[in-house]
Amino acid sequence: MKTSPVLLAIVLLVFATILVVLAPMGPSSVARAADALPDWAYPVAPAGLPQPDPNKIVRVPGSDKQLTEKQVAGPFSPPDWFPNEHPPMPPVVADGIKPTVFACDLCHLPTGAGHPESSSLWGLQPADFLRQMADYAAGKHKGPRKGAMTAIAKAISAADDRAAADYFAGLKATPDWDKVVERGMVPKSAVGEGNMRFATPGGGTEPIGERIIVLPANEEAARARNPHFGFIDYVPPGSIAKGRRLAERGGDKTVACAICHGPGLRGGLGEVPSIAGRGTIFIVRQLMDFKTGRRVGAWSSLHDKVDANLDTGDMIALAAYVTALKP
Repeated sequence: MKTSPVLLAIVLLVFATILVVLAPMGPSSVARAADALPDWAYPVAPAGLPQPDPNKIVRVPGSDKQLTEKQVAGPFSPPDWFPNEHPPMPPVVADGIKPTVFACDLCHLPTGAGHPESSSLWGLQPADFLRQMADYAAGKHKGPRKGAMTAIAKAISAADDRAAADYFAGLKATPDWDKVVERGMVPKSAVGEGNMRFATPGGGTEPIGERIIVLPANEEAARARNPHFGFIDYVPPGSIAKGRRLAERGGDKTVACAICHGPGLRGGLGEVPSIAGRGTIFIVRQLMDFKTGRRVGAWSSLHDKVDANLDTGDMIALAAYVTALKP
């Protein structure tokens, strides 16, 4: 997709204005160190989990398919329980390409809704998708679990890359996939298979503190990669209102998100993506990655300035508000 010279000039003017506005802001003391990343935002499955059973059959309601646990968890040809509910997937999305290019729908699902540990891809402009893949291949995305995507981005062909970009660009958001709930007490939980967080059986509750806790609305469905059930994003009380104030006004912390991400945060000028409804801990990870230098690229220097004075509580609030918006 080509960008007109006039549109490009407008984008550059807007970005230059933001940089001037934010230039006086000093660096925050929060989360600059490499070891400061919170495990609730960067879930990584612990070692020693039981391996998927190659003999246990998995079924989901409403689908006539049946697969084994090992097939459900496998990186190639993962389950597509409801093929009639989405456009035909390109082979790279549905099956992957052995030995390195995992199937896109393994983590991002055929609907593009994704799981909390990955990201949603529905509706992304192909230019944005392809730029991110190029950044992965160039090592510009760093941090926990980024190695798999870097390897995929380096191995994928240009044709398959474009096919995946076009497929996800044509998808619409799954309504209420991430339901934001303000709660002071949340179920005790731990990271399990698939780098997903699950409630601890019989574990009771605990204070949420300065965290976001994302749990499956239906644990069995999440393990089966069933696209009919999403997630509950527990956030501290007052987060949505605080996030709205930050997103709409910025104040002395940042600038209004809509300046770049557009009205309703549904997409802005040029390649700037829609972020409304994208998922809380995904939004937090992006903010933290920009802030700590784990994500760099063509426009990252702009976001570094935007994030400079945001602390973890601000990021949580912004993520809660953004995810609660209708995509």
